[in-house]
This record gives sequence, structure tokens and C-alpha cells, in this order.
Amino acid sequence: MAIIMDGNGRWALGRGLARSAGHGAGVDAIRRVVEAAPDLGIETLSLFAFSSDNWARPVEEVRLLMDLFARFLRDEAGPLLAHDVRLSVIGRRDRLPSEVRSAISTAEARTARGSRLHLRVAVDYSSRDAIVDAARRGRLDDPTRESFASRLGEAQGAPALDVDLLIRTGGEQRLSDFLLWECAYAEFFFTTRMWPDFHGVDLATALAEFRSRERRFGGLAATGKK
Repeated sequence: MAIIMDGNGRWALGRGLARSAGHGAGVDAIRRVVEAAPDLGIETLSLFAFSSDNWARPVEEVRLLMDLFARFLRDEAGPLLAHDVRLSVIGRRDRLPSEVRSAISTAEARTARGSRLHLRVAVDYSSRDAIVDAARRGRLDDPTRESFASRLGEAQGAPALDVDLLIRTGGEQRLSDFLLWECAYAEFFFTTRMWPDFHGVDLATALAEFRSRERRFGGLAATGKK
């Protein structure tokens, strides 16, 4: 499962608050969803936290987001470990501040044995850039989907895992350059609920909708319908 966490800034502005308040509330939503996910049968959860395109945002907002992410990693590594959750970060790291890179390494090492849930957080991530990078990594003698997916995993710093369900909050209905290869046969669930208002019950609702759908992967349904 993957989630594009959207609506933090709009959530705050709608309440007369600074955008930073929305980002802080978004961290609370992450905690709720991570706590609820294993009991709903979710084994891998990928969250889109910061796109490579987000560097175009105001410098002060980017700085705040980086500080918030570093603090999240430092504060949550212990609780994640206690709840048997493994944390991985995907995306580029060379452009991240040194304190963020250090916090990532520490959190990943501390939670490496977590087996109840694999939480993957995408930071400075662009799916198109990762695909281009994978294509540049030398010629494949006998290219297949599997071999290219392996190369893509090397490019983005984590395995390219197929996504069953992608949820996007905040009312937008687009992928925004997130896991394009992995979402080839993903089911999409779009909600107008802003990310800071997202709870475990919303996750359960999305899963119930997903489980009611018939996934044919290009084949025919049991009824013979296309």
C-alpha cells in the first residue's frame, strides 16, 4: 500500500493557522496510520513525504520540513522499534541536510529488525528520475520487467515493490510522480479528507473499498465481462 499525504498546508490555512501547523498535524496522522496498519493486514506502507519537485517551495518552508523530518526520525525510532516496525527511506539523499541524512541512517539501523510493518518514507523522491537513473545504469543484456525493476530498486535506494492500493488525500486526483512503475496495476482511492484529518477508520474504509473491487490485471472477469 502507498499513500500520498496531501493537504497539510490547506488544512492549516483553512483554520487560520500557519502552514507549519499543518505539517506538524500531518506527523500525528502518520502515527495514527502506522499504528492502525498492521491490524488491518498491511505489511508494507509507503508514504510520499517530500517530492523532488518540492524543492521549488519557499526556502523557509523547505527548511521547516527538513527539520520536522529529522525530528520525526529521532523521536519515532524508539516507538517504531517497540511496535516492531521497520523504517526505510527511499529517494535521493545527497541533497538532504547532513542532520537529516544522519537521522535516517540511525533510524534505519535501529529499526532494521522490525517485522510487523515495513514503513517506507519517500523523501526527495521522483519516480521519473529514478526510472531515468535505472536506465543509465549500464546495458541489460536480456532486459525483462524483473531485471529492470531490480535496477530501479538500486536507483531509488529500495526495492521496486508493486503497489496494490494507492490512497491520495486532499482532494487531488493524480500520482504526482510517485511510484509510477510500481503502480502499473494499483487500485486508486482518492479522498477529499486532508491528511491531518486522516485516521485509522479512513484507512479501513479505503481497504474495504479496495477489497470489494475485482482486479483482473488485463484478463477477463469470472463473469466473462471485459
